[in-house]
Amino acid sequence: MNLDQLMSKHLTRYFDPGKTVPEETLQLLLRFLRSTPTSTNIQPHHFYVVATPEGKVRLATNLGEQFEHNSEKILNASHVIILTTRADLPESHVDAVFSKERADGRFPDPVKQGLREAKSRDFLDLHIYGYRDLNHWLDKQAYLALGMTMMAAAELGVEAMPLEGFDPSSVDKAFTIRETGHTTTVLLALGYPDRAKVNYGPISRFEADRLFTFV
Repeated sequence: MNLDQLMSKHLTRYFDPGKTVPEETLQLLLRFLRSTPTSTNIQPHHFYVVATPEGKVRLATNLGEQFEHNSEKILNASHVIILTTRADLPESHVDAVFSKERADGRFPDPVKQGLREAKSRDFLDLHIYGYRDLNHWLDKQAYLALGMTMMAAAELGVEAMPLEGFDPSSVDKAFTIRETGHTTTVLLALGYPDRAKVNYGPISRFEADRLFTFV
């Protein structure tokens, strides 16, 4: 899909329940999701891939009472990804990141690796003790992954719809997510549009002179 097509594209609101994303395409998309960058490579996520009818029913019936209108989207989608984020950053997680980087040879020079780890810890401390915005900062990493994965899905011909209309505590409880040290941040539904329900007008956005300032 080229940029002109992307710029004129609406998000899908209605999925065709009779169409399923091929397994090969799904695995390619999940490989891409795994590769998405995070600040300081902190990787605070865990992803739940809801693929079975039972899993979709469990999610659709646990969105929270005020979000029941989103249940149909969940049930008709081919797959839904629950993007969860760590509720905190224990030293064990930070150590695991650094250990994996060393094992993968991300910084072949041990001195550079050590400097990088020290700077990363300083940056993490800034969010924990300075800005005190750790959870907000971690959520940003989830939305970075979300946006990039939506673009990748479009390239693969798969419709991707983000969903914030849910009660995180309800979803967490249904999938025992908080027991893992994570909490639900956002949902991403995947599938193919129901052409019978697609009836969109043109894209509506502010003019460029309202959105851009050149300095």
